[in-house]
Amino acid sequence: MAAPGPGEYFSVGSHVSCLTCLGQRLQGEVVAFDYQSKMLTLKCASSSGKPNLNDVILINLAYVSEVDIINDRTETPPPLASLNVSKLANRARTEKEDKLSQAYAISAGVSVEGQQLFQTIHKTIKDCKWQEKNIIVMDDVVISPPYQAENCKGKEGSALSHVRKIVEKHFRDVESQKSMQRSQAQQTQKDSTLSS
Repeated sequence: MAAPGPGEYFSVGSHVSCLTCLGQRLQGEVVAFDYQSKMLTLKCASSSGKPNLNDVILINLAYVSEVDIINDRTETPPPLASLNVSKLANRARTEKEDKLSQAYAISAGVSVEGQQLFQTIHKTIKDCKWQEKNIIVMDDVVISPPYQAENCKGKEGSALSHVRKIVEKHFRDVESQKSMQRSQAQQTQKDSTLSS
């Protein structure tokens, strides 16, 4: 059964299991079902393993080979939680600004290292932006290419010191990651040489 027939539907709150055409088994609670588009929305256990979070999966039933109802809900489902629309709008605006900032950096010819550093700083300090190829942090610190700690300029003080520490840690972490990748590649090469 790829999709429900005429008049068939899934009750909100029911638990279903689906087998996709790729052989993947998906199981969860029905959050929504649209008969016209044959789209089923399931709330599943979080893939991150965090108990207070859930994954929400949209399933096109045209690509499902099997649907089993594990537990059908007969009573009326509880009302949907209200959404904080202004909070969602702010989050969407922030995400859009972040993506536009990334696009600007790419179009300005900023190096991959500079883009990565910007992302690292932005995780800690939201008040950072691009000005040409320079990273401006809190309107106090300017980091120019090649984006090392010695390229951080600004009024001496805690802001400059804090940004330099972030930059130094970022490049230590990058170097550590590169050396770990090199050692894994060397180990893989040794293993393949020994097995031949």
